Amino acid sequence: MSRLPFVSFITINYNQAAVTCQMLDSTRLLTYRNFEVIVVDNASAEDPTPLIAQGNYEGVRVILSDKNLGFSGGNNVGIKAAKGDYYFFLNNDTVVTPDLLEQLLQPFQKDPTVGVVCPKIRFFDHPNVIQYAGYHPLSKYTGRTWAIGLEEQDHGQYDVSGPTHFAHGAAMMVKKEVLAKTGTWEESYFLYYEELDWSARIRRAGFQIYYQAQALIYHKESISVGKANPMKVYYHIRNRLWFMRRNTQGWPLFVFCVYYFLLAVPKAFMVHLLKREWPYLKAIKEAIKWNWQHHIKANGSIDPPVELIPYRV
Repeated sequence: MSRLPFVSFITINYNQAAVTCQMLDSTRLLTYRNFEVIVVDNASAEDPTPLIAQGNYEGVRVILSDKNLGFSGGNNVGIKAAKGDYYFFLNNDTVVTPDLLEQLLQPFQKDPTVGVVCPKIRFFDHPNVIQYAGYHPLSKYTGRTWAIGLEEQDHGQYDVSGPTHFAHGAAMMVKKEVLAKTGTWEESYFLYYEELDWSARIRRAGFQIYYQAQALIYHKESISVGKANPMKVYYHIRNRLWFMRRNTQGWPLFVFCVYYFLLAVPKAFMVHLLKREWPYLKAIKEAIKWNWQHHIKANGSIDPPVELIPYRV
């Protein structure tokens, strides 16, 4: 009998120990038991270790970072500690379903070109409403994409599994071989667009990203950052431009920049100006300034190197 693949859950905690424990509680019901869970704490105000220890969770390790490394940096810390054949990156504000791991592992076993598998994601507070059932292609002229099925009632209309364009950062299983060929998460993003960047690199390396409709999780969206705040605006503005600079070139990049600076950014600026939301206006300015200051060299390195410092209003 062949050995069952070992799965490493990697999740990030930031000032949400109780939420993280709710996710860990849901893993008790998993029917596939050959896994470990690595909780990376991104310099929370309080050490989550005592609360997590009270839960007596099987196979859970907590790694404390002395600074906030962002989503990408925190996941990379988890990768260094992981022992799995597969890395399952899972948001701490999710709830898993019992047969999740069996379902996620199936596509890897059927097709060696599959490098990433994502489950269907529904909203926790609206458990029959879809958040993710794969991704539409990204427009190389506007830098926009959106999740298939977003905010639709789930009537089984997206129950056919298959390749998709991007993984969802809230729940994505990656086989170890992928990291050897593509590297890990790009830490310059800090927050948002990092899974799109990694997805683009993974597909360029010849791997498929696969949507597994029979796998399901529930997501308590935007607990960490909130529905709307200046930090969220900053990283969305900054990283959309940064993603396009890293992944497009020539005429498409030129068209995108014209669209972005003559339409998208002025529109966002006017919306917040009319509402007199001054911190949001500052966030937009700082996002553009950051891109002006950072450049991509021919070898892919960033000049100057990016400091992993969270944006502050």
